[in-house]
Amino acid sequence: MSYEKDVTDAIREILSSREPVVIPDPIGAYRHASVLIPISVERDCCYVILTKRTDTVEHHKGQISFPGGRVDDGDGSLEVTALREAEEEIGLQRNDVEILGRIDDALTIVSNFIIHAFVGMIPPYYPFRLSEAEVERVLKVPLDLFFTEMQDNYSFDFQGLRYRTPALVYGDDVIWGATARIMKNFVGIFDGKLPLKQGEK
Repeated sequence: MSYEKDVTDAIREILSSREPVVIPDPIGAYRHASVLIPISVERDCCYVILTKRTDTVEHHKGQISFPGGRVDDGDGSLEVTALREAEEEIGLQRNDVEILGRIDDALTIVSNFIIHAFVGMIPPYYPFRLSEAEVERVLKVPLDLFFTEMQDNYSFDFQGLRYRTPALVYGDDVIWGATARIMKNFVGIFDGKLPLKQGEK
């Protein structure tokens, strides 16, 4: 049995045994969005695929995020939204993603989104094709770092404002905001339950 299969089976089993926390439609101008948490296994280590957004996108300029975006009426399901957005943003083909389940919803306060997050396994060393308008670059972050190095109350300045947030400092990048909150939830679900190995930074 391969390490990738061990991880895949463990994630699927854990997510299938729990109901995700779903945020009901609140009063106000909240919109629905879906994101994909892509995980690849390379050299027997797990990596999370993230994107650095360009400074020209409408929301969350220059931030680190998951592939994802606003739900369109024609999508048909929240899962389809996550897959469509990943294909548009980083060229990740839908049939190359094995959806393993869904984790708890999250809110963005400034941009007013309810975020629905889906975990998916993707092939290793994937040949991503980036949307120049939306994605500056792709980050491949060792999954184990979110379990061992994420801070709960990180303080930093971004675009002239001071923030306190869960965060993971990864090289010159800070993974914070909704992305960090989603990964903090991921850690809470899977802590001590996955056969993680230390990845290459």
